[in-house]
Amino acid sequence: MATTRPGAVTFKGNPLTLIGDAVAVGADAPAFDVVAYESGGMQHITKADLLGKPALISVVPSLDTPVCQVQTKTFTGRLAALGDKVTALTVSLDLPFAMNRFCGAESITGMKTGSDYMDRSFGEHWGVLIDELKILARAVFVLDAEGVIRYAEVVKEVAEEPNYDAAISELEKLAG
Repeated sequence: MATTRPGAVTFKGNPLTLIGDAVAVGADAPAFDVVAYESGGMQHITKADLLGKPALISVVPSLDTPVCQVQTKTFTGRLAALGDKVTALTVSLDLPFAMNRFCGAESITGMKTGSDYMDRSFGEHWGVLIDELKILARAVFVLDAEGVIRYAEVVKEVAEEPNYDAAISELEKLAG
């Protein structure tokens, strides 16, 4: 049975429980397998796909909500200056088709999107699955080129935005 963390986050002030252990800075990033809709078919994205250069993982409850859209657009804009020195992935429980549609409509090309809809294992392994709602909490992780976590933020109030500056600053240091 997975660890539960009651009251780890709130949604509009209401305490919620996260499933899974919190990931720690300095630890190896947990394995994951999320699904993207790319090139007309379903593609798997795993931790191995992020290795080799620093990576940002932006976790959102749903791209169909305003704060998640702002988070995704903000990171996409800020990452543009780093070009191909980094990789970026947004993870949610939205279906891969919906994520692809959103990125197309918003001209988001520099960030991959991956859905944890199949088994919610990303949410559980990274400690961001909200038990009561069965969606992912808002979070940001930065990994170095070897897959070690160098920055981790699980946003305490799910309806609020993450600390963009802190995450981007860490990513810039790693990208050189």
